[in-house]
Amino acid sequence: MSIAYTPLTAAVGVEEVLRLLEGRWKLVILFHLFGGQVQRYSDLEKLIPGISQKMLAQQLRQLEADGIVHRKLYPQVPPKVEYSLTDWGQALCPALDALLQWAERKDALSPSQNADAE
Repeated sequence: MSIAYTPLTAAVGVEEVLRLLEGRWKLVILFHLFGGQVQRYSDLEKLIPGISQKMLAQQLRQLEADGIVHRKLYPQVPPKVEYSLTDWGQALCPALDALLQWAERKDALSPSQNADAE
C-alpha cells in the first residue's frame, strides 16, 4: 500500500528519515554493516578510528532503538556483543548508494549547468 504524498508530507517524511541518520558516526557504522556484515563492538572500535567508546555505544543504541541495527548479546564472560543490520536497515543501502551516485552527477554537469543551479 503506497502513500499519496503532497510536497509538504513528502518533505516532512524525508526530514524524519534524515533525522534517523543524523550523527557524525551513524553512516560510517552503517557502511561497516552493509552487505550482511556482522561486527563485534570491539571490531567497530578498530574499524572507526577517532570514535570514542561512549559515542560508539550511543550511536549504536540509537540505531538499535530506531530499528536499523540488531544487537545480539551472548551470555558469556567476557560479554560478547555483535551488531548487524535489520532487514529494514539493509534496505537503506540502495538509497544511500543512489545518494552517492546523485552527488557524483554534480561533478559531471557542465560548468554552465552548475552556474545555472546557483
